[in-house]
Amino acid sequence: MTSLTRRQLVGLVLLTLMWGVNWPVMKLALREMGPLHFRALTMGLGAAALAIYFAAQGLRMLPIGRSEWRDVAVLGLPNILGWHAFSIIGVAHLPAGRAAILGFTMPVWTVALGVLLYRERLTARLLVAVVAVLFGITLLLWNEWAQLAGRPAGIAWMQAAAFCWAIGTIWMRRARLTLPAQTLVVWMMALAALVMAMLAAMLEPPQRWHFSAAVWVSLVWSVVINYGAAQVIWFALVRVLPPSTSAMSVMAVPLIGTLSAPLIVGEWPHWQDLAAMVCVVVAIGAVLLRREQLALRQVS
Repeated sequence: MTSLTRRQLVGLVLLTLMWGVNWPVMKLALREMGPLHFRALTMGLGAAALAIYFAAQGLRMLPIGRSEWRDVAVLGLPNILGWHAFSIIGVAHLPAGRAAILGFTMPVWTVALGVLLYRERLTARLLVAVVAVLFGITLLLWNEWAQLAGRPAGIAWMQAAAFCWAIGTIWMRRARLTLPAQTLVVWMMALAALVMAMLAAMLEPPQRWHFSAAVWVSLVWSVVINYGAAQVIWFALVRVLPPSTSAMSVMAVPLIGTLSAPLIVGEWPHWQDLAAMVCVVVAIGAVLLRREQLALRQVS
């Protein structure tokens, strides 16, 4: 366990706020942009900005040999392309806070997939977490079907995104990487942006590039803050962040996304959103905080 310095604590708070506020900010941009066009543009520019920054830090920025390029392609498919493509389509179909709640069911599905696919141990805490997540999803499905304008397909998109993120997380843990993590992320983002640009050209109407001031602000936020500053802060914290602190940060993101949505896009949560958020927070705590306790026992 490593105690955080004041600077690291400030960075963690900023990172959590950035990730949470990003959900309604994305929703704002989608009022005038196709979801795939938005993701391709912001991710591509974000990858370029990160490449410049990390290269200036002296990191090796070019994969070497087939194995490193294979890591970029295989790990990028679920972690970046799957998560970012499915989640932005889900945001287009759902209120921003609701999409954030559903997206951050990922930690629960990561542990559940580990049990199903890799024979990891099934615990009572995992069962509680899965039941809590399923109850939360049921609440949101019920609310979507109850409204004439409901879009239950958005829930399916967000769960597809969460599953992609979960399986990608498992693969990342099991991969034997020789490529610096920063370089891996930059290339995964760049290739995913290229694929989404092609999909946008095929599946979405031609994009008009005349936007309101609010959408321009959301585009700048997405490139500079979400794909830029947040990634830099994360890489600075990832090696020193205690597991329990990381868990608390993850649990706070859907809360911030839900509570900031009324201020940014005027989407007020229903009681089902708040109840589902509680379910997801409980589920995340059950699977992540348990790992912290086990780590402490192993150290002692």
